[in-house]
Amino acid sequence: MPQKKYDGVIEVVRYTPEGKIETVRIYERRGPTFSDRVLLNRAELLVRLRAGKKFAVGVRKEFLASTFDIKNEVHLAGSRSQETIIAGNPQTADRDDLQGVPLF
Repeated sequence: MPQKKYDGVIEVVRYTPEGKIETVRIYERRGPTFSDRVLLNRAELLVRLRAGKKFAVGVRKEFLASTFDIKNEVHLAGSRSQETIIAGNPQTADRDDLQGVPLF
């Protein structure tokens, strides 16, 4: 069974005291492979998610370049004015929550 294609894989996250994502470190798809680590703030991540890009939470497998252990998909939840970014099953939440993603 082929693995799903993602436009980016989130490796670690930093939250603000209010519970919103401040910065994420991702690997971004560049054609058939992935980039080195890229830092995105919350606004940049929201632009990509609203544009229909698919992101996942995962860890790069050592010595296997563009191969990842994927844990969850990332979704937008809530209304456009109160959007939250969550991993796993979409649900209504008042803060961003990327479960299982280490903090940095």
